[in-house]
Amino acid sequence: MNKVILIGRLVKDPEVKTTQSQIAFCGFTIAVDRKFKTASGERQSDFISCVAWRQQAEFLGKYFQKGSRVAVVGNLQSRTYDDANGKKVYVTEVVVDEIEFVDSKRDGAQASGSEGTRSVTASSNPPPAPSVDNGFYPAMDDDTTLPFDL
Repeated sequence: MNKVILIGRLVKDPEVKTTQSQIAFCGFTIAVDRKFKTASGERQSDFISCVAWRQQAEFLGKYFQKGSRVAVVGNLQSRTYDDANGKKVYVTEVVVDEIEFVDSKRDGAQASGSEGTRSVTASSNPPPAPSVDNGFYPAMDDDTTLPFDL
């Protein structure tokens, strides 16, 4: 199975280009924060090369800009080519199948490096009380019989 799911920030504004056969594509890089901080307390990022084609490329170019948080789903592809000097170049990139907004437009405009912070407004309905099991298990029943026959 070859499936990649990433959430990160665009490192520059996406530029949509077209092939000779008029197919839209967009090569871009996202910065994905690592889970742990260094000994000095800094968070490191990995810079992942991606390419989107057709509608995904057009969507990316129209609605995203540098710093936008994006969720990318795709597959990892490795390829080689010879550069102008005849040197073999190795490329590994994510070929995007899906791309989605992570921040709302309002949050993206307010984001100043604060990871995923969103303003919450008061509402007349209080939020539901947190579940002890976080909703992963059905409520335990006092009945010891199974809901089906063995």
